[in-house]
Amino acid sequence: MERIMGLDVGDKTIGVAISDPLLLTAQGYKTIFRESNKKDIKEIEDIIEECNITKIIVGLPKNMNNTIGIQGQKVLDFVEKLKRRIKVEIILEDERLTTVSAERILLEGDVSRKNRKKIIDKVAATYILQNYLDRN
Repeated sequence: MERIMGLDVGDKTIGVAISDPLLLTAQGYKTIFRESNKKDIKEIEDIIEECNITKIIVGLPKNMNNTIGIQGQKVLDFVEKLKRRIKVEIILEDERLTTVSAERILLEGDVSRKNRKKIIDKVAATYILQNYLDRN
């Protein structure tokens, strides 16, 4: 069964979400704690292999006026490195306010600050992927 992966790429972590086999729902999969592009991409390659990933949706942080800022450029640079190593289609998804939404859900669920930091990127990746799945 083919699946789609969602990524929320940050400076310290990469949140990973994976679709169900029917491509209806996104589930948080893991948080990659960043060490180097080479190691981070290897970990993504391993997930692609393990879970039969056929497409990756990467959250692209944009400014509210639709421009690409410093963080957005970092994500674009990482995606370029990723494209050189993998042969899976990569789609950029506007991720404005996904981290805000993820934070709100975790606060409503009364998740402690310490635990929120550990899973916020995975939850944001789930939002990014679910938005894509809902539109398609």
